[in-house]
Amino acid sequence: MEKRRKKNRKHPIITVLLIIIAAAIVLAGYLGYNYYIRISHPLKYTSYVERYSRDFNVDKYLVYAVIKTESGYDPQAVSNVGARGLMQIMEDSFDWIKFKLDDDEAVYMDMFDPETNIRYGTYLLGFLYEEFGNVEATMAAYHAGRGKVNEWLLDPEISSDGKHLDTIPIPDTAHYVSKIKRAMSVYVDLYNKK
Repeated sequence: MEKRRKKNRKHPIITVLLIIIAAAIVLAGYLGYNYYIRISHPLKYTSYVERYSRDFNVDKYLVYAVIKTESGYDPQAVSNVGARGLMQIMEDSFDWIKFKLDDDEAVYMDMFDPETNIRYGTYLLGFLYEEFGNVEATMAAYHAGRGKVNEWLLDPEISSDGKHLDTIPIPDTAHYVSKIKRAMSVYVDLYNKK
């Protein structure tokens, strides 16, 4: 009888220790995940992002999401199709934006300069958002081109209201838009504390 009582006393202590260990593991996992999310979704080039998102009326978290998704914050990034810099600007887009901004001095090599790239990329985002009015269509146009998105919006099998994309027919573009929306959501959750 005496042995049984001692044995029963050990079980509550072991149970409490197991609960404490489990709680510590859960807490460490949570803190580790939050640390990882913050590290993988940084706020860099904030003065440029803040300035040009204000100037061109673009949600700054969309700009951060584009930079993270397009280049991973590498100002020297070059895509397999030749897009350059933080926001991955193609040469034909660069020429068009240069004309729209009346920026005679700029050359395509300037897309490796963070400020110039963010200025050009944010201008393009603002222009597309003004045209399309929603993040999904804007980002589809940023990836696949305005003409393609305008075609899709006219197709009732792709857009039931002519304003929003019910589906995105190009899998790479659909995946890209999904990545942007996820990244933007993370940025808003992490940094939009009001």
